[in-house]
Amino acid sequence: MKQEFSINRNSIMLNFTAKYCTTSDELLSSVGFRKILNSYVLKIAKKDTEVYRHLKSLAGEADIPEEVIHLFKLLIVFDIEALEKLDERYIAFFSNREIVIEFIEGLYSYWRRFERYAIIRNKKFEAGLQNANFFNSMNNFTNLVLTTYRKIEETVMGTKHRVYRQLPAGANLGIIVSNVNWNIPKEYYALEKVNFINSVILQPPFITYPKQNTRKGIFKEVNENPIEGMYLNSEDWLCYPAKVGSLLAFIYFNKDFMAQGVTLSNLFELAEEEEYANKKPDIVFVYGARDFDPKMKTLFYNDKINDIMVGYINYSEDIDYFGYVKKMTLTLHNLKMIEQGGLPIHGAMVNVTMKTGDSFNIVIMGDSGAGKSESLEAFRILSEEYVKEMKVIFDDMGVLKIKDGKILGYGTEIGAFVRLDDLDSGYAYKQMDRSIFMNPNKINSRIVIPISSYNTIMTGFPVEYFLYANNYEEGAELEFFNSPEEAKEVFVAGKRMAKGTTSEKGLVTSYFANPFGPVQKQKETDILIDKFFNKMYDDKVVVGQIRTMLGIKGKEHEGPIKAAEKLFNLIMKK
Repeated sequence: MKQEFSINRNSIMLNFTAKYCTTSDELLSSVGFRKILNSYVLKIAKKDTEVYRHLKSLAGEADIPEEVIHLFKLLIVFDIEALEKLDERYIAFFSNREIVIEFIEGLYSYWRRFERYAIIRNKKFEAGLQNANFFNSMNNFTNLVLTTYRKIEETVMGTKHRVYRQLPAGANLGIIVSNVNWNIPKEYYALEKVNFINSVILQPPFITYPKQNTRKGIFKEVNENPIEGMYLNSEDWLCYPAKVGSLLAFIYFNKDFMAQGVTLSNLFELAEEEEYANKKPDIVFVYGARDFDPKMKTLFYNDKINDIMVGYINYSEDIDYFGYVKKMTLTLHNLKMIEQGGLPIHGAMVNVTMKTGDSFNIVIMGDSGAGKSESLEAFRILSEEYVKEMKVIFDDMGVLKIKDGKILGYGTEIGAFVRLDDLDSGYAYKQMDRSIFMNPNKINSRIVIPISSYNTIMTGFPVEYFLYANNYEEGAELEFFNSPEEAKEVFVAGKRMAKGTTSEKGLVTSYFANPFGPVQKQKETDILIDKFFNKMYDDKVVVGQIRTMLGIKGKEHEGPIKAAEKLFNLIMKK
């Protein structure tokens, strides 16, 4: 955390601990402003634009960025007439004010196209921002950028703007970090000096544009710890300490994939420092490690000696998709749960409390794109008149455990990673103030949104309805199985019509609809499936399938709604 400013791929890091600007002069004199200016000048120089040629006419053989910085500082103080008297070169330069304004607008837009992250250490490091309120510092920095930009442009225009747009011109997101000691085994010493994220300040809507829009392949087990003996520069990394269900996970990510790392804050509960300091995690996951292997690696390792489940994904443009971070984390969680006798469920679970006081717990299981989340969202909309409260226990991955003689459902995430295309058309926009959007202009665009509290997902709710999300065939919207054997045939086959959420196409199968743990440990999971399904039938749990038809052309929106209507009618009859 020594650099005051750095550019990483499509993001910018602003180290407020090392440097915090409070005046326009400080901003224009900063290392960060010069780097952005240099980068933009190089861009327009390659295209040999009219703007670049006009700047060159002013600078001559001199350094263009240096001349621009000097000019901008003067424009903060003097008007154009005064500048032309100060230096006659400015007479010719400002004879075409439109092209100067085009340059200012281009530079401002170039800055805003980056994802911009402000970082501060919670302990003193160097001169810079130390004790001021971080939230206020982000707002003040935004105002400083806007004020500086407007003052320079309005001086060139010779008039004030008539319309002011308070755009997020400073940092999109802020994080407070610190170096934390944990009970680190020697095999993991490469991670020792990486800073942990303590707090996140998100200014939504936060829109990111990752290079990839789908995930491919499954995660493979290896026999050697991929982290042991590795090298990484701690300055290039951060750790998000996550509470994944009942487990503690240290998720280390390369700052080149900053958007994917900070999006975790909308999905997994951020652990408090006392929950992880001087403690050993259940999960260690390294995302974006440079090992100079051209092939993409998505690996996991069971460190039985240290009792840590390890995940590893190497550096590649192909991994620039949040699904890799989310699904690897959940895979590691599920492997741990299988070891502990829990049955991981790829699906969604809700606790519905009617206005009559009756309560129901529903689990809908299915692989990516099966329609589980969409059906529950349709159910929520249909039942608003009758439902008092609808708590989401999990909306992608959960776990079933047997406690006190009952099958209870628990969640892993406080948020949801949902396809925009499959939501009610207005729903995403109603949630903009809390959301992180990913590639909203593309197929399989996603929204990551908090939907539950950590206490809710960890309460443990008895399973009363257990349904498989069938998105691939038409038929009765609800169908029930008469025996565990009949039910397991459908659930274990895990059929679905691929919806473009992964690289798969057409009708595909996945063991128990869950390629994130169970498919890697089928032998152990088979035993758990027998145990839990027999228990469900002993306890009179309603087991069946709900035909969402989400994968059938022309039924994408109608299917989940009809399925939700049938489910709603079933509950109302109880």
